[in-house]
Amino acid sequence: MTAITHLKPTLLISCGALAKEVVHLIDNNNWQAFVLECLPADLHNKPKLIPNLMREKIKSAKQSNKYDHILALYGDCGTGGLLDAVLNEEGVERIPGAHCYEFFATTPKFEDLSKQEIGSFYLTDYLTRFFDRLIIKGLGIDRHPELKDIYFANYKRIVYLAQTDDPTLDKMAKDAAVQLGLEYVRQITSYGNLEKFMSANLNTGDVWPN
Repeated sequence: MTAITHLKPTLLISCGALAKEVVHLIDNNNWQAFVLECLPADLHNKPKLIPNLMREKIKSAKQSNKYDHILALYGDCGTGGLLDAVLNEEGVERIPGAHCYEFFATTPKFEDLSKQEIGSFYLTDYLTRFFDRLIIKGLGIDRHPELKDIYFANYKRIVYLAQTDDPTLDKMAKDAAVQLGLEYVRQITSYGNLEKFMSANLNTGDVWPN
């Protein structure tokens, strides 16, 4: 008989803003080799906290001895290279890209969108769904409406990078553009390089014959 070696799973440490998409990819593709843990999504507004929280999560995972491999589903996300420094020290690979907008759209398409209009404010499905909580309330615009013109003075348009073709989210994104007084552009991206990165790392936690 052929002996079967059950390798330990791969831990994905993700931004909470990607949780729904990551879970969908795991479930839809039956990628049982992955285990997902998330850092809070509202760290979008507190990027300086990301590196140390990521280090704590990695060290805890290593100490648990539950995983053969650890991957970071994070862009730099405004940490100014500090997140990459932590990941290099801990020997953890992350998905390429400066932010989720880039790896959802893919680098060539994101660069093209940026060249079309540098003053673009990007939304994903998650940011569209929680626009009021993360942007309007998170930035204090609900309490101080004058902040809207300060924060968005240099923006010309909202670009909704849609992971799903959802009319409800499309309307919400359009409403966000109206609320901020910006033009509206919608670009369907699906899961872009997020799916490719996860697929490419499947073997790190798979089950192989001895």
